[in-house]
Formats: sequence, C-alpha cells, structure tokens
Amino acid sequence: MKNIISAITMGILLAFIGYFGWTSYNKAKEYEATTLKIVQKMNASDIAEQKAKNILEEWSFGLYKNKDKIKLQQLNTQKNKAKAEAKRYISYSVALAILMLLLYIVVPIRIFVFFNALSALVMLLYGIFTPIMMVTIHKQVEHFGDIILSLESKSVIGSALKLYDKGDMVVAGVLLLFSVLIPLLKILSMTFVSLFEYSSFAHSVIKFFKHLGKWSMVDVFVVATFLVYLTTSSGDISKAEIEVGIYFFLAYVIISMIVSLSADKMLHHYKQKDNNDSITQ
Repeated sequence: MKNIISAITMGILLAFIGYFGWTSYNKAKEYEATTLKIVQKMNASDIAEQKAKNILEEWSFGLYKNKDKIKLQQLNTQKNKAKAEAKRYISYSVALAILMLLLYIVVPIRIFVFFNALSALVMLLYGIFTPIMMVTIHKQVEHFGDIILSLESKSVIGSALKLYDKGDMVVAGVLLLFSVLIPLLKILSMTFVSLFEYSSFAHSVIKFFKHLGKWSMVDVFVVATFLVYLTTSSGDISKAEIEVGIYFFLAYVIISMIVSLSADKMLHHYKQKDNNDSITQ
C-alpha cells in the first residue's frame, strides 16, 4: 500500500513539474518572439521615423497620436510580463522537483530513483530546447541613439545546429555529445536501474557512469566555449542575457547527481541483502 501511495504522489508531482515546465518554456518563447519584434523596430530608419512622429505628436498638442509608439509600449509590457511569468513557472517546477528529492526520507528508494530520474529527464529536455541565452549587438549612433544591429537567442540544440551550419562540426559534435547525448543516456540508464535493480547489467551501468564522472570537466569546457562563442562580437557592444533554459539545465545537473548516488546506494543495498541471504542459506 505504501508503494502505491508513494508512486501516485510522485507521479502527481512529476505531472505538475512537466506542466509548469511546459508553461515556462512557452513563456520563454513568447519573450523571445516579442523581443525580436521590438528589435526589428530599433533600426536606424525606424528610430528616425519614431523621432519625427514624436515631434509631430508634441507640436500637435495631442491631436496626432503616435500609434507606433503606443504599440511599442505594449510590446515592451508584453515582453516584461512573459519574462516574469517564465521565471515564475520555472520556479514552481524547480520547487516541486526539490520537494520530490526531499521525499527521499519517506518514499521507497526504488520509487524515489525512478520518478526523480524522470524528473531529471523532463528538466533536461526543457533545458536543451528552451533558449538559454539571448545576445544583442548594438551601437551608439549620433543623433539616433542606441541602434540594435542583431539579436541571437539560442537553445543548446539551436546553437549546435548553427555551429554545424557554419562548418564548426567538431564543436557542434562535442556540444551535442556532452550536453545532450550523454545526459540522456545517463538518465535513461538510471530509469533502467530502478526497474531492473537485480540485473547484473544495472551494476555495470552504475560503475560505467562512475568512471565517466572523471570527464565532467569536459562538459564545463563545452559550456564555457559555447558562452564565449555567443558573446564574441566584432567591435560592437554585445549584451548577454541569461534565459530560463539555463535554470532547467542546472536543475537537471543537481537532480541527476542525487539520483545517481541514490541508485548506487540502492544497488549496494540489494547486493548486500543477496550476500546475507546466501550466507543464511
């Protein structure tokens, strides 16, 4: 009965984690799309037109209304709202993920490993598809002010594809390997371990990822290279803004570490139990 209640509770929490994560992802994409619309109105010709319309509005004593200015203000309001909601929903998702980890003290370890592995998988999938950084390149131009030259908002997958298209296939491959493929393999393996804990292969899986841990700095190197690649510009001013995708990825890293340790402990417990049973017999 305890196992059933634990599984239902963890399943409900996992469903809400997925829902809040999906909402945060959509709000992040809305923020990205709205920011792009605003940036498209920040070129030199549009700014010059806006200045002329503002002067006309001022000289007409309110008889002429600059509708483009009103629309731009609405877009800024929509952008700020989408950004705030994206952060709010990711905070809900992460809070529930932490709650699932805290249930370690009351939930059977096998159920704990299984559902938290799925939670890590959800965080990873959102982390690789949600934008993790937005980079704008702008320049101060006399009489016009701040002119936006370009905007880049990329997820891990989007960045890997861009690197591949530009011919940087090695960097793209390393990024995909250490930020997508190995994490996916690790989480799926943890799920397998929770389902077939008595299998000898399960012990081999845990041992393999222990040895793989020594390569964890490669992942750090990949992320550092990725950030430098995005923020490098040719003489213009660049502004980098972290987006919610990075929080999904960070949550995945923390959850997966705890799940790995718990899976190792679970297998050690079962192995010790088998040894004790053999001695008793």
